Amino acid sequence: MSTEAIDQSGTLRARLRAALPAAIKARDRNAIAALRSALGAIDNAEAIDADEVRAGAIETSAVGPGAAEARRRDLTDADIERVVRAEIADRTTAAAEYDSLGAVERRDKLRAEAATLEALL
Repeated sequence: MSTEAIDQSGTLRARLRAALPAAIKARDRNAIAALRSALGAIDNAEAIDADEVRAGAIETSAVGPGAAEARRRDLTDADIERVVRAEIADRTTAAAEYDSLGAVERRDKLRAEAATLEALL
């Protein structure tokens, strides 16, 4: 997938989101998989720990739609970049393992995914 058409001036999350429709349009399966995975990893990093949620007495509980919703973490651009770099590192490590096993097709797929994410950093 060519990332040249993607505006590089926005936040990393915005660039990832903008690259996804372009990858879908180009039918680039490797880029689609990498972008969806990275966006999912960012969403997971924003989730709060279940240990942080405390239930109180029912009579003091809020009532109504969204009352039980907990606010998600706000990630900085540096946090998001760390998540994406971890995704790249995971793919690079797995590609090296597949290479040692002779699984060339799977290795190439992971390297292409890592390259897609690297281009958007």
